[in-house]
Amino acid sequence: MKVMRLLSSLKHDESERGIFHIGRALVKNGHTSIIISSADEDNDLVRRLKRDGNIYHQLHMNKKSWLALLKVTALRHLIEKYDPDVIHVHSRTPAWILHLALRRARVKRRPKLVSTMYGFYPINKYSQALLDVDTIITVSDSVTNYLKKGLRLEDADPKTIKRIYRGVDTRRYPYRHNPSVYWLRHTFAEYPELEHKKWLVFPTIIGNEYGQEWLIDILGNLQEQFPNIHAIIMDEDYRENDVAHQDFRQRTNTLGLADRITYVGSKRNDMREWLSAANIVMALANEPESIGINALQAIHLGTPVIGWDQAAFSEILQPLYPQGLVKKYNANALCKAVRNQLESVTRPEMTNKFTMREMIEETLAVYQGLHDMAIAEEQAAIDAIALKRIRKSLKKAAKSAPQSNDELTDKGGSIDQLERAPISKSSKVKLLKDTSKTMNTLKTETAMETLRDDSTL
Repeated sequence: MKVMRLLSSLKHDESERGIFHIGRALVKNGHTSIIISSADEDNDLVRRLKRDGNIYHQLHMNKKSWLALLKVTALRHLIEKYDPDVIHVHSRTPAWILHLALRRARVKRRPKLVSTMYGFYPINKYSQALLDVDTIITVSDSVTNYLKKGLRLEDADPKTIKRIYRGVDTRRYPYRHNPSVYWLRHTFAEYPELEHKKWLVFPTIIGNEYGQEWLIDILGNLQEQFPNIHAIIMDEDYRENDVAHQDFRQRTNTLGLADRITYVGSKRNDMREWLSAANIVMALANEPESIGINALQAIHLGTPVIGWDQAAFSEILQPLYPQGLVKKYNANALCKAVRNQLESVTRPEMTNKFTMREMIEETLAVYQGLHDMAIAEEQAAIDAIALKRIRKSLKKAAKSAPQSNDELTDKGGSIDQLERAPISKSSKVKLLKDTSKTMNTLKTETAMETLRDDSTL
């Protein structure tokens, strides 16, 4: 089976898309994995893909870029070259390029199309190319419900929309992982204010939709009861022309909470260490979250997570750590949940749900199912053509065959009917005459043979 996957970029969090893990699994199972993206050939991520056995091609299909339309012909040539069985698109711009490329592509069999919806994309014309596929993979039940409601497909076939949760690599995020002493010393040397503090890790950048303003309520209400409480934000300490960032900094400075907040930057490769060292990981997005990968990673590490009871956070915390859910959307309920956790620490239990292995198996099952469907459809088409030819040849044979019993019937009845038909008196007389003539002839011939025998003797 040949699987081609189209991406705008490889820079997204690999834990969300599982690009490398799925590619490695395809190659390991004897399939061909082809990846097309905008990353350069000498990129570290591309080298990693090639090392795992993937075939990589660079095509600039950047998001919402009209220049991406120039790559239609190039993509068509790649499709014709590899003749993939399944093509998986991961964003909307590559989906449009794919549909345009397939219009005139010369392939033995049209490939089956798969797309993944990673968020609550607006159901409009721009998203239409992502929806015109054989199977849509959604990353959570909340996204599935949103899609079905937007498309008015509440009773859609589960083969058309398949929910596959993003998984965590449990080897990279093992349960109760502890940061190394070297990492802790380096961190305290860089951020001395973090030593001997209770860490509330906010694992996203600052933005209107991410809910960083709730940290102000937590710090303001709990600083007297917990004087060592401290918030850590995975964002830069300054952003030019960023209104949300400037507003948050101004409010914390005005309320005297700036000393209780540390900004460690967004471009880090040690997220695992921060999540495992945290006392609590905060999941406070104001808008429904579709994946919640950071909260999921923290759960697998055994770190408590507190978040709103909505969308992906609810789907993750309800089965894995229900005491971390805040059902009421207000500051009092949130502060109460944080206080309870700091007073009596309860960690999530080890789980085998929401794993990378599970995600890979379900994704490969989608690929295999579509591949089997394509083969079955092709065989059905071949059988239909063969049946049509057989019927055509039978019609020709029927036309060229000698006069049949049916034709005799049309002319005067069947053979049995002719044998049973009554004989008229005139025909009886003729038969008797013919019989007498025949007997006389036989007698004359017998007498002649007798005379010949006598003369011979």
